[in-house]
This record gives sequence, C-alpha cells and structure tokens, in this order.
Amino acid sequence: MARKSNEFEKAFQHLETIVKRLESEEMPLDESLQLFEEGIRLSRFCNQKLEEVEKKIELILADAKGQPRIEPFESEELDDVAEDHEE
Repeated sequence: MARKSNEFEKAFQHLETIVKRLESEEMPLDESLQLFEEGIRLSRFCNQKLEEVEKKIELILADAKGQPRIEPFESEELDDVAEDHEE
C-alpha cells in the first residue's frame, strides 16, 4: 500500500512542477507541448488513483444503539476538504 501511495505522491509532485514551469518559464513551443502532454497523462493517473481510493473509503458511524455501521464515503465531503485546502 505504501508503494501505491508513493506512486501517487511522486506523480502529483511532478505534475505540480510541470504546472509551475508552464506558468513561469518561457520555452519553445515543442517543449511546452511535451510538458503539457506529460501533465495531462499525470493528471489522469492521479485522478484514477483518487477515484480508486474514493471507492474504498468508508465512514464508520454509530447507529442509534451505539453500534458502528459502515456507509459509503460521499464525494462531496472530499470536495469540501479540497476546497478548505485551497483557501
């Protein structure tokens, strides 16, 4: 599991680097296009991994008797966390 997480982290960091380079550096069109294509590939990879994780996440809640029950994770909660992180 740590290996898969590490793959995501590396891909996401590389994607951030590409975005910063594309935003801040002047470079030849061919190089920009190559970086853009790599960024799209990394973005798709990261999105796929996030979707896989989202499907696995379950929230454990207590029912009326205090017993835990498992419910599927709602993506709106993940969106709220992402919005908080952006601020």
